[in-house]
Amino acid sequence: MINQFNRRFAFLSNFHPSPITWENITYPTVEHAFQAAKSEDPAIRQQIADMDTPDKAKQAGGRRGIVKTFAQPAWERKKLQVMESLLRLKFQDTELAAKLKETGDQQLIEGNNWNDTFWGVRLNTGKGRNHLGRILMKIRAEI
Repeated sequence: MINQFNRRFAFLSNFHPSPITWENITYPTVEHAFQAAKSEDPAIRQQIADMDTPDKAKQAGGRRGIVKTFAQPAWERKKLQVMESLLRLKFQDTELAAKLKETGDQQLIEGNNWNDTFWGVRLNTGKGRNHLGRILMKIRAEI
């Protein structure tokens, strides 16, 4: 089991530098693209793409960020599909795809200490839906 996306497995993280082009904008990480996807405004998407770090991109897409559609029902319905699409783009990179494949049949769990029980699992409680890990395992099975 891989229960944290850091050190040797940092490439599994959405914060890992892995440029992807989505809807005509190139983003430095999946996190940048995912946060930008919350907006329909191309100017806001570009602004997020240009942010220095994935942390800043995450803040921009958060409740107090520049994206105003956060947590709207339409976004909630499509966010899993968007994440899967972005991760598929990330793992078109042959080097990253090979590393993902090398994880074999290990369970991939995005263990965290920041209370994300939707995309990951809280390390201190073991509770969470681990949607990020599930999507990664789905993509790995198809490589």
